[in-house]
Amino acid sequence: MGWGIFGTEAAERINWSRLRQERKERALKHVKDAGFGAFVALYEENIRYISGTRAAPWVRNKPGLRYALLLSDGTLIVYDQGDNWKHTKRLCPWVDKVKYSYAVWIKGASGAASLEQAIKFLSDIKTEMKEHGVGDLPLAIDFVDFNIIKAAQKVGINVVDGLGVIHEARAVKTQDEIEAEKVAAAIADAVHYEATQILRPGISENKVMAHLYKFAYSIPNVDHIETIIVSSGPLSWPNYRNFTDRIIEYGDLVLIDVVIAWNGYHTCHYRTYSVGKQPTQEQKDYYQMALDWLNSAIKAVRPGATTKDIAEKFPEASKVWGYREEEEAAANLWGHGLGLSHYDLPLVSRITSIKYPYPIKENMIFALETQHGKDFQWGVRIERMLRVTDTGYETLDKFPVDEIITVPWSYTKEV
Repeated sequence: MGWGIFGTEAAERINWSRLRQERKERALKHVKDAGFGAFVALYEENIRYISGTRAAPWVRNKPGLRYALLLSDGTLIVYDQGDNWKHTKRLCPWVDKVKYSYAVWIKGASGAASLEQAIKFLSDIKTEMKEHGVGDLPLAIDFVDFNIIKAAQKVGINVVDGLGVIHEARAVKTQDEIEAEKVAAAIADAVHYEATQILRPGISENKVMAHLYKFAYSIPNVDHIETIIVSSGPLSWPNYRNFTDRIIEYGDLVLIDVVIAWNGYHTCHYRTYSVGKQPTQEQKDYYQMALDWLNSAIKAVRPGATTKDIAEKFPEASKVWGYREEEEAAANLWGHGLGLSHYDLPLVSRITSIKYPYPIKENMIFALETQHGKDFQWGVRIERMLRVTDTGYETLDKFPVDEIITVPWSYTKEV
């Protein structure tokens, strides 16, 4: 990160206008190449990607309250809930047209009233598509429920799967998106450093989580926290991936994952802490195994490689933990893209990547993570954020990973 987080007339920093335009252009190219007449986004990360508009965090898990329509001629229409459209129209002049949405229903709603709203939703979109000369072409959509399926038949519009199109568009980041991810990674590093200042015997997991939430939200333009996982002691293996009111004890290992979003761009990186004392030799040995697995996978990252090449660096779940299928170790050894969602492409996992390899491309950003432990005693987990360069990779996070971090903390090795 080469500059501050605010815009200034004296330096070219993140160019938000350029970022919005280049995202829209990428999405539009994929829509047109697929032969679609339009793409309608109901999931918030996709709405934001194509329109540069933002809703409140509580809308994120309710696709349909608002949506955005990108027509194949480049026209962008945003539909906001109720009279919120007035705010969008005033704040986002780059949007071609702003309307109120017909999505009174929320995902999974049922009944005649919900179906009627779905019919209004698709009827309006069909009208817009006709006006732009693409009424006979398919409408790509990123979310479907039974109401939408029935409404499409009633309205006479060909609704097709649009997730692949938008996922492909989002997979490779623009230069401004990369800079946004670097800022986000620096903030997540700071959250981990803050954790070293408060972790101690006697504090509970929920108090650690609450403190770190407050710290993260105190940084300007951190606009969402997906989660801050705090799993300690017996909850660190298997990794509970949550937080409780458990009191952290002297000698506990604690796993912390920081998943925040700065201007929409997400982080995800774990670190492992030992509270009050040095970890045991056995714990250090398990951590080194996990670190070796991670570093081996990272070294396989380069343009032209595939997710299979990376996933094969992870050991088989049957050999490490005696599991019958890889699914039992889901998320123990894996990787996932980062961007406007916590999970973008690519996905790296022995579950799917061996059979269905996906190409690694320059300027993808994703996290790789490994973990190990002893059931209901202690566990270790490590995660790093990477950008694919023209020859390999760069790591975006800088907080130390070479060993379990003992708190109180005094780091002397060179990072």
